[in-house]
Amino acid sequence: MYQRIGQSAYKADLTATIKLSSYLGNPENEFESVHVAGTNGKGSTSHMLASVFQEAGYKTGLYTSPHLRDFRERIKINGDKIPEADVLSFVEKHKPYLEENQLSFFEMTVGMAFDYFRREKVDVAIIETGMGGRLDSTNIICPEVSVITNIGMDHTQFLGHTLGAIALEKAGIIKSGIPVVIGETLAQTKPVFERIAAERNSEITFAENQARMDYTSDLTGIYQKKNIRTVLATLRILQDKGWSISEENIQKGLLKTGKNTGLMGRWQILQENPKVVCDTAHNEDGLRLVMEQLRTEPFIQLHIVLGVVNDKDLNSILPLFPKNAIYYFCKPNVPRGLDASLLYVSALEFGLMGEDYMSVEKAYKAALTAATKDDFIYIGGSTFVVAEVV
Repeated sequence: MYQRIGQSAYKADLTATIKLSSYLGNPENEFESVHVAGTNGKGSTSHMLASVFQEAGYKTGLYTSPHLRDFRERIKINGDKIPEADVLSFVEKHKPYLEENQLSFFEMTVGMAFDYFRREKVDVAIIETGMGGRLDSTNIICPEVSVITNIGMDHTQFLGHTLGAIALEKAGIIKSGIPVVIGETLAQTKPVFERIAAERNSEITFAENQARMDYTSDLTGIYQKKNIRTVLATLRILQDKGWSISEENIQKGLLKTGKNTGLMGRWQILQENPKVVCDTAHNEDGLRLVMEQLRTEPFIQLHIVLGVVNDKDLNSILPLFPKNAIYYFCKPNVPRGLDASLLYVSALEFGLMGEDYMSVEKAYKAALTAATKDDFIYIGGSTFVVAEVV
């Protein structure tokens, strides 16, 4: 499972997924879909789209990754997690095939999701890629529209060491004759998207070029403004294709994203006095935006509970963190977690002062004990750190 152990669990090959889909009777062909890729924002974008579809009265599937606390978070219909009985039934029914073909955790999960959406007869499913796009297991669908939120430097060992190379992998979800929405571009990425879209006769829409629209969401991070713009551009295309989605559906869907879908960990406020916020941002681009948000918050003292995984480029992310905070370094409870003492040593090189703790729980408790009601506690650095506090 890549979420826990990293590179050794990753399979950049669609062969097994295509074979599994055929074995299951190609369930992905039995429902309409929207495909969402990108370095940051694809989870929020997917959940916003699902919420709007729900408000419009459509039975809406949602496939996302990774999960925070419960595997079933990955597969939802109208905000409800797949029942445990359905997970067990799928595995028991197909266990000989799954074992014989040595499918990865992600391949099995995609097959389970698509099979579940077909059996439950969803009207539409919002499908988020796991990593990349071109060779991602979700890339067997033929969606109504493809969405690429943005491109940043993440998972470079798999996707490439330049923004252009990463964009090319993400652009792999662009299908022949299927419109594509690009949320944000850079000088290195825009030509890649334009070239692939032209080659595949795919109408391309750049959300950043769309007129400003005043919509808000219950996902309150300032970085959500870019995701909302991407969602709106996508919905306009879907409306033009005949989907019955009203302006009221859009407004309510955006404002009820958390309630409708159960999304957690995006600038999530856990308590007040002291204010405690967690966020799953974990790469340079995502953390830069979150740190911008953090600078807008009023507080006497800032406390940061910080943990990362062992393949994280610390030289790119640690300089983003403020030096005027007290740090509580910790190791997320997964095999990929970086030892807190190693993170502590690296952080010292960038002037980040604090103590290391044996666990996320101990670090969080120490921060709560030290903080006064006028202080601010931020918890992040890794999805897995957030998973232990929500």
